[in-house]
Amino acid sequence: MKYIDTSGEFVYFGLMPIRVTPLVTGEIYHVLNRGVSHQPTFQDKFDYQRALEVISFYRFLKPPIRFSFYNRLNATEKEAFWRGLVDKSPKLVTFLAYCLMPNHFHFLIKQEVEGGISKFLANFQNSYTKYFNTHHDRSGHLFQGQFKAIRMETENQLLYVSRYIHLNPFTSYVVKTVDELKTYPWSSLPEYLESSKEGICETRNVLVNFSSKSKYFQFILDQKDYQRKLQQIKHLVLEK
Repeated sequence: MKYIDTSGEFVYFGLMPIRVTPLVTGEIYHVLNRGVSHQPTFQDKFDYQRALEVISFYRFLKPPIRFSFYNRLNATEKEAFWRGLVDKSPKLVTFLAYCLMPNHFHFLIKQEVEGGISKFLANFQNSYTKYFNTHHDRSGHLFQGQFKAIRMETENQLLYVSRYIHLNPFTSYVVKTVDELKTYPWSSLPEYLESSKEGICETRNVLVNFSSKSKYFQFILDQKDYQRKLQQIKHLVLEK
């Protein structure tokens, strides 16, 4: 059995979705995936921290060892390994923004090599799922079978989607206040706002459009009370 879904994004052979529209190297995409049946994917701080570590590791093209082996190194060995990886290894993807939510994630990423996004997502989801299943004494798939991705076609789309991603904890009531949003540790927003904050994102693609970091934060807050009603990015946020 073969059919194409109404979006034209996937073709199905039996029950296995195969992406029809290719992900283009050099382009930026908003990538989303959820837990199977909307089940939780991050349940405690250890889950979130592990996810960020795996993301940071597998964004590189060819780490010489798997993350599970890297994780067994002592602190000195990890530091030496990491310096070599950052200095010498090209990337599969470059992160511009991200947010981890209790049952899904949002990534704003640029594909750096052919097949980079798909390979990165496979590595991240497989590695994290193995950890999660062990940590929570479960088995089976954790994420839905095929991630969603949509290309950013204009600078405005890039800015609006970065705002949508960074506001997600607030509009989903994971955090209740602006101060909590500003320091939410499982998104890239602190990387954008704190000059001393080290992270995984290339922020200048977004921040170049603002005279200061505070202006970007104000741009985010301008939509904090009614983001769900933003029709101009409805087709970009992948959650309709």
